[in-house]
Amino acid sequence: MNTIPTTIHSSWLPLFQQEFSKDYISQLLSYLEQQKNDGIVIYPPASMWFKVFEMPLADIKLIIVGQDPYINENQAMGLSFSVPKSERIPPSLRNIYKELQTDLGVIAPQHGDLSRWFNEESIFLLNASLTVEAGKAGSHLKKGWQQFTAAAIEFINQYANNTVFLAWGAFAHKCCAKIDLEKHAVIKTSHPSPLGAYKKMKTAPAFLESKCFSKANDYLLSKGRNAIDWRID
Repeated sequence: MNTIPTTIHSSWLPLFQQEFSKDYISQLLSYLEQQKNDGIVIYPPASMWFKVFEMPLADIKLIIVGQDPYINENQAMGLSFSVPKSERIPPSLRNIYKELQTDLGVIAPQHGDLSRWFNEESIFLLNASLTVEAGKAGSHLKKGWQQFTAAAIEFINQYANNTVFLAWGAFAHKCCAKIDLEKHAVIKTSHPSPLGAYKKMKTAPAFLESKCFSKANDYLLSKGRNAIDWRID
């Protein structure tokens, strides 16, 4: 059995014990070790691969599903859409800030670090792939991570209550396809990337002007949970 990271919160242990006993995790971790031995750069650093699972399951109010960690040096930090304060704000995150200001009047900061959302607002910033090869989007998604994070999403679906899934774009829609809508809410929009932010989809509005953030708060309040303070700083 593979070694379960010691940094995860104990509420995730049943998930990790279940998945880490399976062959695909052994194969995934062996593949990543071989890449490292071959001198291939992987993002984020290994210490951040499971960062999002430091949050207690019961605390989660909202999940934002991304696809990959950022593929450029010093950007990926184990939280979807977030980059360290020293890094330039990526285009998708700029559009997220734009919609936050339109929807809720939240003033955009001069950085892209979403750690406050994670640490103080219980927003679970999950990428479907927890690692990526430098410069190669999607390179690790089908090596096993997608199976693991699908299991994590189903774990939340089963054992958490009254959470919101913000599903931005077709990939995230697919990731959230089996969510129990009697227990949770799924709010779908197009992706906030420059190519998708203004584009209406057959099953979802364009991200910009979707009011997805106020809709999320409306749901949480309707279930007796605290609304999210969407400020970044």
